[in-house]
Amino acid sequence: VDGWNITGDTAKMDAQGYIWYQARNDGIIVSSGYNIVSPEVEGVVSQHPAVAECGVVGVPDPDRGNIVRAYVVLKEGFEASEALVKDIQNFSKQNAAPYKYPRSIEFIDALPRTPTGKVQHFVLRELAKESQAGE
Repeated sequence: VDGWNITGDTAKMDAQGYIWYQARNDGIIVSSGYNIVSPEVEGVVSQHPAVAECGVVGVPDPDRGNIVRAYVVLKEGFEASEALVKDIQNFSKQNAAPYKYPRSIEFIDALPRTPTGKVQHFVLRELAKESQAGE
């Protein structure tokens, strides 16, 4: 459009004029007025000793607009439990800004992926819609 490419990405410019990539527009979760970048939360949650990998999406919330939901694949030897949910949440609060922690965690066997191995976040958003419809 007028010589510009519309990428669907969000970036910020620092005081020195450098542009820093943040995430795809659909990877930004607005919760209680905070902009939360999904890849950052995924990076923190993935560092937990029980987590093999995770995908993070925003899900609608009547009080906050959206909340962070993490879909977590556990490492071998770990079992899903409410205690583990709390442990992952506390770990996330200690390693990122507290407002970024996943308020909802669901354990899954595998993340949906494209043939090239990228996580299909749109599938995770659909899973979130389905689980909210069932509640």
